[in-house]
Amino acid sequence: MTPRRRKRRDVDGFSLSFLDAITCGFGAVILLLVLVKFFEPQTIERSKVEAEGLIARLQEELFELRGETAILNRDMDSVTEQLSESKRLLARLRGDLSALRGQFATTEDKASIDSSVRGELVAARQQLTEEMRRLLANYQPAEDDTTVGGIPVDSEYIVFVIDTSGSMFQGPWRLVLDKVRETLEVYPSIKGIQVLNDEGRYMFSTFAGRWIPDSPSARRNIINRLANWNPYSDSSPVEGITEAINTFYEPGKPMSIYVFGDDFPRGQVEAVARYIANVNRADEFGNRLVRIHGVGFPTQLAGGRTENALNFANLMRTLCERNGGTFVALTTLR
Repeated sequence: MTPRRRKRRDVDGFSLSFLDAITCGFGAVILLLVLVKFFEPQTIERSKVEAEGLIARLQEELFELRGETAILNRDMDSVTEQLSESKRLLARLRGDLSALRGQFATTEDKASIDSSVRGELVAARQQLTEEMRRLLANYQPAEDDTTVGGIPVDSEYIVFVIDTSGSMFQGPWRLVLDKVRETLEVYPSIKGIQVLNDEGRYMFSTFAGRWIPDSPSARRNIINRLANWNPYSDSSPVEGITEAINTFYEPGKPMSIYVFGDDFPRGQVEAVARYIANVNRADEFGNRLVRIHGVGFPTQLAGGRTENALNFANLMRTLCERNGGTFVALTTLR
């Protein structure tokens, strides 16, 4: 074999192998295209379902956002309306303040009002009834009588609420009897009397919850029984005052409560005053159901316990001032 023939055979062999490779490649491409075409519908369907689900979720979120936006808009409108109302209220308050300042200036200009007229205005908190005018027609107090000075004598019924604690009973008890007697003398003739201790216990159990008819013998019995009357006491008049008002107040029957005591060892004055104000309610004109007066005995000052004495004085001044009464602080135990 010549060299030229060998070279031709080699070229033919190479060309055949190349064509085989190309043919296999084309076959693989055709097979790939067939497989892709076979799975394409399933892929498109799945993509469509996923897209529809996504659209549904987005629409739901859109609806929720629209609802929240509507709520926020309503809240915004409400806040805007409240702000406008607050501005209107502020404007009215400023106007009221200006008016009050003007009235205060006018009141200052009238500060020179006659003292006798001022006294009449203070004393007019509770008017005397026709019956009381008749009862007091012949009463003439002594010129030097100041034991209950300043206490309006305008009640037809009176209740004594007396601290029966040891500091009172073992100390100025004889003075307590004297002051009860003197107070009764200021009322020469009334319709009913009652005596309780600061816990709300009755001196005479047979008259519990009802009035003791006034008479000279009834007054003597009260003084005689009081001389040895010593029930338990915690030195707080709240229970006694509450019992007196809730049990004995009746519309159209002027009534006064006299609180006798020497100390107030516990409790807040303002809290007690607010509680009593709820019991002794005020009408539209500021008048309370009953008057509350107080008499303070200086036993704690003599014993060096000034704080309890000052607390009692502060309590009774507050109660008397807010309930149309007068507080009398005794300076000695004689």
